[in-house]
Amino acid sequence: MSAIAGGRRTVLVLVAVAVVSLAAGLGLSQVLVSPGKAAADAAPPEAGPITVPVERRVISNEVILRGDVGYEDPVGLRVETADLGNTAVVTGQVPEVGVTLDAASVALEIVGRPVIVLPGELPTYRSLRAGVSGPDVAQLKQALTSLGIDVGDAGSATYDARTAAAVRALYQRVGYEPPTAGEELQTAVTTAREAVRTAQDALGAAQRELSTASAGPLQSVLVGLDSAVAVAQATLAEAQAACAAATPEEPCSQSAVVAAQGQLDEAVAARSEAGARPDVSAQSASVRSAQQALTAAREQLATAEAATLTPLPASEVVFVPSLPRRVDSVEVRRGGTVTGEFMRVSGATVQVTATASRADADLLTVGAAGVAVLDDLEIPVTVASVGPTGTAGGEQAAGSGDGDGTGDGAAGAGDGGSGDGAGGSGDGATSGGDRRTVVFTLGALTPEQLATIQGANLRIRVPVSSTQGDVLAVPLAALTAGPAGESRVEVADTKGASHLVTVTTGLAADGFVEIAGSEEPLEEGTLVVVGVSEERPDDEPTEAEDA
Repeated sequence: MSAIAGGRRTVLVLVAVAVVSLAAGLGLSQVLVSPGKAAADAAPPEAGPITVPVERRVISNEVILRGDVGYEDPVGLRVETADLGNTAVVTGQVPEVGVTLDAASVALEIVGRPVIVLPGELPTYRSLRAGVSGPDVAQLKQALTSLGIDVGDAGSATYDARTAAAVRALYQRVGYEPPTAGEELQTAVTTAREAVRTAQDALGAAQRELSTASAGPLQSVLVGLDSAVAVAQATLAEAQAACAAATPEEPCSQSAVVAAQGQLDEAVAARSEAGARPDVSAQSASVRSAQQALTAAREQLATAEAATLTPLPASEVVFVPSLPRRVDSVEVRRGGTVTGEFMRVSGATVQVTATASRADADLLTVGAAGVAVLDDLEIPVTVASVGPTGTAGGEQAAGSGDGDGTGDGAAGAGDGGSGDGAGGSGDGATSGGDRRTVVFTLGALTPEQLATIQGANLRIRVPVSSTQGDVLAVPLAALTAGPAGESRVEVADTKGASHLVTVTTGLAADGFVEIAGSEEPLEEGTLVVVGVSEERPDDEPTEAEDA
């Protein structure tokens, strides 16, 4: 029995040794590699094409820009200070940023006088006073009329007494004393009034002299002259009667008759002269001269008084196109001086202003909707205007595109890929042509959102074209150009072979291009070549290379 037991132990030991040896051999076979296999494993993989499947997707083309948030139509305000005669010192009424200026608001106070805001396109270039005419006077009358102030003949472009009265009413409304013409002109008025009074006195004296001369001699003088004529007639009659009764003893005295006749002739002549119309030509000439002098004095007075009508100094008014306006910035402070632009104002509507390359701008139309993005905030925007900008092409401008805007969506076939037209300009980069300014209006904003975006630079996306549904599409890298410029894709089959298929392309965007048609059917999932893993050996050309 012991021998049998010993034999069994020997068999078990041999089995165990065999199992261990087998396990060790298997382990070593995984670790040890023959030189031939090691060389085969170290060789590069066989070169082959990189393929992707044809997809169905929506292709949407969009223009992407960057724009700055601000208020519409910013305008810089300047005031004409040449007529002040001294330094334009700011003495008060300096507004805070954000304040709204309306018609008849006081934008600033300079040397104690207001700078009144009025609506108008034409800037102030001169002071207005009685007698001047021009488009600036017409603009002033229109502005005052819009405030409900009566200007008289609103269609007249002449500054008259009614205009001066309207200006006084304007100053009363803003709480300041109306401007005056100055002491020198007031003195001229006083002098002119004295000249009128003097001329009136001279005319009165001349008229009295004319009246006296025109009245002739007194009635008592005429009665005496009539009596003298009667006495002379009686004397003559007596002398003649005496001659008629003469005798030789008492002859006729002819000398007495002659003397009596002479007295009668003198008395009749005196009476005739006294009864004739008096000569008042000298007195009449004096009256005419006095009247002319009075007329001239009154004209001088009218001119002097017109010069003292309430003027509108150029330094006390500023015209602003469209009101109300929001104060964006103030360049002066109390105690400082005004030397140029003292304030910038803008409209009350918040907008985004961007610039785009001409190619991108041509894709945008007024009314096109888009989205502006700032961090996690998305705001609907609408294109309000597209127009030229003063920034020339090649010069950096605020609000340029951020580099991923697409162009006109017409995929142009090219060797090794298709372009998508004029792409959006890069962030901070410029296009080669001139640029355009694009203005966007914003959708409804809460006060918190408005505060968040104020002064920010937003990224704006505006869709400009879309396939309006899923279409067959391949990466742009799958397109190549044929000998005649046609677009082609290289289709790979399951056996590793490939062949070229001519295709018709559609909209391109986001690195993909629509396959609108092909010379042989292409389906979703069909593999197309977009490249090769590495160059094939010269002795292994593909069918596409043979073609």
